[in-house]
Amino acid sequence: MPRLKDQYVKDVAPALMKKYSYKSTMQIPRLEKIVINCGCGDAKENPKIMDAVLSDLSKITGQKAVICKSKKSVANFKLREGMPVGAKVTLRGDRMWEFMDRLFNVALPRVRDFRGISGDSFDGRGNYSLGLREQLIFPEIDYDKIDAVRGMDICFVTTATTDEEAKTLLAALGAPFAG
Repeated sequence: MPRLKDQYVKDVAPALMKKYSYKSTMQIPRLEKIVINCGCGDAKENPKIMDAVLSDLSKITGQKAVICKSKKSVANFKLREGMPVGAKVTLRGDRMWEFMDRLFNVALPRVRDFRGISGDSFDGRGNYSLGLREQLIFPEIDYDKIDAVRGMDICFVTTATTDEEAKTLLAALGAPFAG
């Protein structure tokens, strides 16, 4: 069982229960899933780019990535319906806890001039989104084997009803918020 999950069960959940005075343990906010998304508009010209994106995401998460296709045709972008435009991975369970631990303790500290993640990226319903500019911060990615530097979006989906509860949950799990 991952270390963060143990910490949640033993320390975080009881602290949240006490702080927000919930009547039931089912009201305690918990992490539901983590969605990692990598947009790749260049894939319409060169299909090999999509293979590189899929392999990078698979290495980072330890789970096979899924190709996302366009839903509509957009003439200005030379995009037709059904063309590949990105890839995503949804993590749940032990893989989710393991990825979160590696992100907060290994990958984010490797970012140049890292001062913490923004506390303003909540959506109003208790979910947090984080954007990364390069995939190189993950130790699984070999610098010599990448063809281009690509960013990704990471979304933490929680059962919290407010942003304050979600921020308290993520901070207790080790999210390095700035300030």
